[in-house]
This record gives sequence, structure tokens and C-alpha cells, in this order.
Amino acid sequence: MSDLAITGLLILSLFLILGSGVWIGLTLSGVAWIGMQLFSSRPAGDAMAVTIWGSASSWTLTALPLFIWMGEILFRTRLSQDMFKGLAPWVQALPGRLLHTNVVGCTIFAAVSGSSAATCATIGKMTLPELARRGYPEHMVVGTLAGASTLGLLIPPSITMIVYGVAAEVSISQLFIAGVLPGILLASLFSGYIMLWSLRHPQQVPAADMRMSFMQKLSASRSLIPVVLLITSVLGSIYTGLVTATEAAAVGVVGALVLSSVQGSMNWGTFKQSLMGATRLYCMIALIMAGAAFLTLSMGYIGLPRHLAQWIASLGMNQAQLIAALALFFIVLGCFLDGISMVVLTMGVLMPTVQSAGIDPIWFGIFIVLVVEMAQITPPIGFNLFVLQGMTGRELTWIARVALPMFLLMCVAVVLIYLFPGIVTWLPQQMSAR
Repeated sequence: MSDLAITGLLILSLFLILGSGVWIGLTLSGVAWIGMQLFSSRPAGDAMAVTIWGSASSWTLTALPLFIWMGEILFRTRLSQDMFKGLAPWVQALPGRLLHTNVVGCTIFAAVSGSSAATCATIGKMTLPELARRGYPEHMVVGTLAGASTLGLLIPPSITMIVYGVAAEVSISQLFIAGVLPGILLASLFSGYIMLWSLRHPQQVPAADMRMSFMQKLSASRSLIPVVLLITSVLGSIYTGLVTATEAAAVGVVGALVLSSVQGSMNWGTFKQSLMGATRLYCMIALIMAGAAFLTLSMGYIGLPRHLAQWIASLGMNQAQLIAALALFFIVLGCFLDGISMVVLTMGVLMPTVQSAGIDPIWFGIFIVLVVEMAQITPPIGFNLFVLQGMTGRELTWIARVALPMFLLMCVAVVLIYLFPGIVTWLPQQMSAR
């Protein structure tokens, strides 16, 4: 049977099993088992046991549940309640005023969450009712929140970065540091769009609140200062090489526990809820990664990655054409799969091709995270769209339409990091030099 026929059969099996309601991790394992059983001489059961154990026992992956737990702890503190009050005084003078709280709030919370859906839900609970009460246009409030909440994937610590680092065998610490400047770039693009819109539609922007002195602003932001210090210490310890990503995650958990205890929001019920929330999310991700590891092994035995790499090489595409083709591929794939599934499902096939094209795997990791971010706000399976639909009661198509400018700004960010790769690679290079 030809490679094309085998690929078609496996893709058909994937969508049939997914369509029947089976969990994604089990679906990937099932498709891998079909591939090995039908097209490989190695016993499928033995290969599955060895691969899944190897995936689940990876030391590098230990950072993932710890960072998830850190986000869960801070999610249950007064951070989300106090954030709007702390941010509002600082953005009053900017064109667009309090619309910037969506962007700045998502940027801060992204650095403790690692999940775009959690970022969207947390910041949305805070800003949606407050901005609506003050008279800001709903389409701008929802659109900017949809785009800015995707920063949860790009600004470290990022769950998707950890998954990519494990799947592609790339340093997670360097990936974290590489995401800082692109994250700031994307947040700046979002804020720049808000400013331009407000300058064109000044009549739609409510009047500023009462002016505050510098000390009054600091006083209003006092609850945010410990969180910013925690974020800085976690990322700073990774950048300086004092700790690994896993050790930094442990430091982050301890810091989050101390911070929530000092705030008075930590009790036995909160502790248990945060631990169980992190456990449930990690188990889901671990099952997907185990299934994807087995599928990668299965495709390796069949020879599909090698043949795909040879086929792409035969097309004679240069690096820019390859990046454009992969961006389009991931945007389309993101219409049907969540980000983590996209990463673990494709890395085993794509990494040989990417490396043979001379693309830096650190840079490619940030590129992947950016295009996965786009998938969070593209229908029909844009996770952030579903979160916002539940919070606003608006139609999915309306939310996708108002989020379209943010999607286009992400496309601009992809072009910028391609034209100026130093935006991604400069900080990791400085980190390596240390």
C-alpha cells in the first residue's frame, strides 16, 4: 500500500474515532495501534507499553503539573478581584483608556497561568461587567479580550511550550525565555490597535475617571506587586541559570502558596480545589502526550515522517515558503483540534523536515505557539470563543468576527518574527552566553 493510502487510512481512522466521542489521548493511541498492527512487524502491545511509560516518566515533564498548580493557586486568590482596581489608574491616560486593562491584565495573568482559556475566563470575569457598566463598546471589549487572552500560551510559563519542548526535545528554559519578547511584541500590537481605534472613534470612548497621584496609583496596585515579584523571580531564576524550569516551577508553587496565605485566601478547601484542578488538567494533557508519543513511534516504524520530509524537500520550497505553508497548515488544523493536540500530533512528523530546512528549533517553537494562539480564536473549535460565548451569551460567529482584527495582528507578529528572528533568539543567546 502506498504512503498516501496509509496516511489517508490513518487520518480517516483519527476523525472517525474522534467523532465517536472517544478521548483524544485514547484516539491517538488507537490510531497508532492500527498503524503498527497493519503496517509494521513490531508487536503493537509491547511498543505501546514501552512508549507510554517512557512518555509518562519524563523528568522534563515534571514542570508541567507544577506550573499548572501555581496557576490554579493564584487563580483562587484575590488576584483576579484586585487586578482591575490595580491596573485601571495606570491606563487612564492612554488612548482607549480602560480597554487596555484587557491586554495588560491578560499579560500579567498569562505569566502565572500558562493556559489561554484560564486567562480568558479570569480576566473576562473581571473586565467584561466593569467595562460594560462604564459604557465601553461591547465589540471592542470582547474582541480585545479574545485576542489578548491567547497570550497565556506565549508568555512563560506556558503549557504549550512545555509540551513542545518535550515533544521536540528542546530546552524548556530557553523556550520560556524566547517567549518573553514575542509576548511583549504581541501585547504591544494589541494595545497599538486599541489606540488607533480610539483615535478614530473618540466619541465611543467614555470619559476618564478622576485623576490620581503617583502614590495613589501605587496604593491601588499594591495587591499586584507581590504577584509581579513572583513572576520576575521565577523567570529571572531561569534566565540567570540558577535553576532549571522544573526547579523554577517548584519555586513558583511555594511562592504562590505563601502569597495566597499572606493574602488570607488560602484555606484547606482552596488548597484541595487547586490541587485537584491541576491534577485533572495535567492528567488530560499527559494522556494526550502518551497517545501522541505512541503515534509518533508508530509513524516512525511505518516510515511516514521520512517520506514526508523527502516529499517536502522534493517540492524545492525555500525557508519562507515552508514557513508560510506550515502557518496555513496549522491555522486550518486549529479549526478542528486544540493546541496541545496539534503540537503533539505533528512534531514527530515535522521536526525532521524543519531541522533539514535549517530552521532553529527554539524559533520554530515560538512560531508554533503563535499559530496555535490563532487557533484559539478561529471557529469552529476556538476554545477562547467558547469561553467568551458562555460569558457573554453572544453568537459564536459574532465573537469570531469581533476577534478577527486580533487574528490579523497575530499574522503580523508571525511576519515580524520571521523578518527579525532576533526578537525570538536574542534572549536565549544571552542566556546561553551566561
